[in-house]
Amino acid sequence: MDLDNPVLRLCQEGMRAEAEGRPADARTLFRRAWDGSGDDYEACVAAHYLARQQDDPEEILRWNREALARADKVGDERVAAFYPSLHVGVALAYERLGDPDRAREAFDRAREHLPVLPSGEYGDLLRAAVTDGLARLGGPQW
Repeated sequence: MDLDNPVLRLCQEGMRAEAEGRPADARTLFRRAWDGSGDDYEACVAAHYLARQQDDPEEILRWNREALARADKVGDERVAAFYPSLHVGVALAYERLGDPDRAREAFDRAREHLPVLPSGEYGDLLRAAVTDGLARLGGPQW
């Protein structure tokens, strides 16, 4: 993460607030990042983190879809590793909203993007989320 970028710095501070159990502070920092975003990349990152701070599944879905739309506009390697997480977020929101077909479709889209993830904890976490989600919803396994 480029900490010379003020928007990304706010997102890092928001992640720290999350880790320290300060969700209200995290939400404020992520909202400031969103409000301060100057391009689609910054907006994608801020929306991605804002989605994590929502309680309402409709809002989780809205912010993840916003992040996906912004990632599509960026369309380069800076956002490649976001796609699995964004699609998992969409899938979980659809699952909470009682729409298993759309949830399964989103988990499958996440699965398509898994090869870009690095090995390690982050990639393992997302791979497990996709595997578990598809197993819960009766989707294709790999």
